[in-house]
Amino acid sequence: MVYDFSELSGMQLDILREIGNIGSGNAATALAQLLNAKIDMNVPQVNILPFAEVPALVGGADLHVVGLFLVATGSAPASILFLLPVDKACLLVDMLMGKEWGKTDPTNLSDMDFSALMELGNIICATYLNALAVFTQLDFRPSVPALGIDMAGAILNAVLAQFGAVADHVLVLETEFKRDEQEIVGHFFLLPEPGSLDVILASLGVSL
Repeated sequence: MVYDFSELSGMQLDILREIGNIGSGNAATALAQLLNAKIDMNVPQVNILPFAEVPALVGGADLHVVGLFLVATGSAPASILFLLPVDKACLLVDMLMGKEWGKTDPTNLSDMDFSALMELGNIICATYLNALAVFTQLDFRPSVPALGIDMAGAILNAVLAQFGAVADHVLVLETEFKRDEQEIVGHFFLLPEPGSLDVILASLGVSL
């Protein structure tokens, strides 16, 4: 049984990266439709990292971020975490709500702002999960996402502490969305339950 991403072969990692590429493309398309704006997406960076290196990747443990967390049940249960810097998340809210750039105050978010963030995060997570489902032909049933705003270190510690009991590494997709001159970089984490990674790999024909 494969317990940790660090145990995967080069071919297995390449396939997971390709799923990440397609998921990112789907997310960019979904955002463009929702925001009624042209959204460009750079090819994402897909990395397997030890937990200890994750905070530095997202900008430091003290960076204030919006975090969306959901649990997918079904054939291969897994958790999904999406992190976005608060200031960049507010730019997406501006677009969705038809505001001028920079109008949403990250220190004073309204209920409408929170609803917009929830909708944006739900769409991004759902498109990644859908790409995985299409590739693997497995059944994934996502929960309603939980939304939190805190320092990256606090959110990561809360999530990775549970996952750390079964693995030491995490799959991270760094995705950059661009509109005009604005760059919005988010990080997507896949955290499979014990045994789920084996099911995913077997469905892709690359099991150990």
